Amino acid sequence: MNAQSVTNVYEEYRWRGMIYDSTEGLDEILAREKVSVYIGFDPSAPSLHIGHLIPIIGLVHLQRYGHTPIPVVGGGTGLIGDPSGKTAERPLLSKEELSFNLEGIREQLSRFLDFETKTNPAVMVNNADWLCTVSLTDFLRDIGKYFSVNAMLGKESVSGRLGRDGISYTEFSYLLLQAYDFLTLYEQYNCTAQMGASDQWGNITAGIDLIRRLHGAKAHGLVFPLLTTTSGTKFGKSEGESVWLDAEQTSPYQFYQHLINTEDSDVVNYLKFLTLLSQPEIEELAELVKSRPEKREAQKKLAQEVTRLVHGETALKKAEQATAILFGERIENVDLQDLLDIFSAAPSIKMDRSGFSGEGMPLIDLAVSAELAKSRGEARRTIEGGGIYLQNVREADVKRTVSLEDAIEGQALVLRKGQREYRLILVS
Repeated sequence: MNAQSVTNVYEEYRWRGMIYDSTEGLDEILAREKVSVYIGFDPSAPSLHIGHLIPIIGLVHLQRYGHTPIPVVGGGTGLIGDPSGKTAERPLLSKEELSFNLEGIREQLSRFLDFETKTNPAVMVNNADWLCTVSLTDFLRDIGKYFSVNAMLGKESVSGRLGRDGISYTEFSYLLLQAYDFLTLYEQYNCTAQMGASDQWGNITAGIDLIRRLHGAKAHGLVFPLLTTTSGTKFGKSEGESVWLDAEQTSPYQFYQHLINTEDSDVVNYLKFLTLLSQPEIEELAELVKSRPEKREAQKKLAQEVTRLVHGETALKKAEQATAILFGERIENVDLQDLLDIFSAAPSIKMDRSGFSGEGMPLIDLAVSAELAKSRGEARRTIEGGGIYLQNVREADVKRTVSLEDAIEGQALVLRKGQREYRLILVS
């Protein structure tokens, strides 16, 4: 474990700006005791997205300071759906969909936390183990009687939905289920604190109150701010779509690009929230944002650190190679899918592979077909002038032909005119 510049995890959260609110006394407890802390993860999709990195990194910090992190996958609560932050009822998932989603989330969480260490191993649990086994009458009798409907109506997750469409009893009951989670974890794992996003505060305090009523014990909560860009959009969205941690849903290259395109005004906060870089390292990068913003050193470091955390060193190297290709590096040793990701915004044309058989297609004709020249004469002059690039390599030979051997996996060619006018040629 690297030496820490602060003495406890609460101070770590504080300097990183990760504390939106917390219960009184939690800072003192985290400084003097080893605590078990849980965060729940909603299995509404088969993958977590980049916004989930905030609570995940929160658990990583906990473990680094000697506490026990308990990630809870919501096999039980996922059957109901959390109304927090939602303006409409969620569609209910089937048990098969939920099971599939849970497996993906378990695998992703296992990349970040140490479940093998002998000192403070992380413990992953599924709340279906208790929520799907307790009887309705027992739950209402033993848990429901401690909750006032009037108080529940005042919770933000409920009150915000009491408009035209209202809220179903199913989602209205969610607060009780999460409180029961906290109670069960307290009883079975001596878990005395829960963390989550700021919209979870009402659910967390409900659990704290239930533990106090049933056991006369003091439990705690801490919530992280909901991270947005300075333009007000929700962090983790790229053109309205979520940036997923699953490489099949968001490729490492796309993931890397989302981070490297971070605005100067946001990048320091993201470094604090999403990386394990130390305070001096982040302060040095913050100075570079002010003194040499055109170098984008902070953005590069952010993209490197987070891509490595999520996808590993090999995927990071491929993402960096793909980025270099976008800026003119020779196209070689790159996968077809990566190439398609890199040039997804470039105009593309489909061509029959028969045209590349034998000696291949004359480069002059390919440039015309790709609409980088209006005529064979113009194409000839552009090639002679060094203005045509095949796979990012300048081609000045007007007799050059192009065959399937030039294509990535025999299926894709990149033709470029000048510095930025690309065409992606798909051979089928």
